[in-house]
Amino acid sequence: MASPDFPRSRRIEIVGPLPGWPAEHAQWQARLRALLPEAGFEIESVGSTAVPGLAAKDVIDLQLGVHSLEGDLPWRQRLWAAGWRQGLDWAWDEGPAALALRKLYFREPEGERRVHLHVREIGAANHRFALLMRDYLRARPDAAAQYEALKRRAAALFPEQVEGYLWLKTPVFHLIHQAAELWAQAGRPAAR
Repeated sequence: MASPDFPRSRRIEIVGPLPGWPAEHAQWQARLRALLPEAGFEIESVGSTAVPGLAAKDVIDLQLGVHSLEGDLPWRQRLWAAGWRQGLDWAWDEGPAALALRKLYFREPEGERRVHLHVREIGAANHRFALLMRDYLRARPDAAAQYEALKRRAAALFPEQVEGYLWLKTPVFHLIHQAAELWAQAGRPAAR
């Protein structure tokens, strides 16, 4: 099957793993915790840069777990006041149609390193998904290595086409999710 034609966008580059990623995750979590000190917010590192030993795009992904995405969201005003961008419109995670996938998505303050902040409802399927995938890839270096190889191949095939990169990566990511679900159901066995 031939790949569709995708418009050019920003360059896709897989790097690392970089030794500074864990410290950067901790720094960004601390910044968010200072901005949102109340109990009830969950601030977690997610994504490939949160998996030791895994090469990735040089993006720090964080998940802010909130109790609700409904009604007045005063924490959103605090994020905007601190320079976080976007977060106005709903974003949607990709996944099986039955999953609740709504979120708010923010980008780092202007001029700072690339950070993606995914705001999801605590307990929602996409909230759990991000944590499960991170934990599975941390526990299963074999799966992480195969995922890295796929990302490198996708970046080589679509070096300046995010849509193409995701077109190739997303179905495999969902297969990894199925393995992660089985792993979780089996009591999260240790790495092999």
